[in-house]
Amino acid sequence: MEITKPALAGTLESSDCQVTVEPGDGKIDFALESAVINQYGNQIRKVVMETLNNLGINNVKIAIVDKGALDCTIKARVEGAVSRATDHFENNLWGGTGK
Repeated sequence: MEITKPALAGTLESSDCQVTVEPGDGKIDFALESAVINQYGNQIRKVVMETLNNLGINNVKIAIVDKGALDCTIKARVEGAVSRATDHFENNLWGGTGK
């Protein structure tokens, strides 16, 4: 899949995260803002990269503002933002690989 336009998923409420994606420059450009970045930054990055890999996304600018989201929430928000950015609404990505 290819990111064709900017998209957003999630909120800035507690226990959620806001994920913004937009077309990239030939790589994954990852930015993270989180109050718990020192404790969970590596895990958040791992979940995001695994989710993007499962979706076949390798050219994206992705920014995440984390408010204490669980891994499953982060994954769902990344899938939602990618779905919106690729106009991929048939055979939804939820819980699958998107392939």
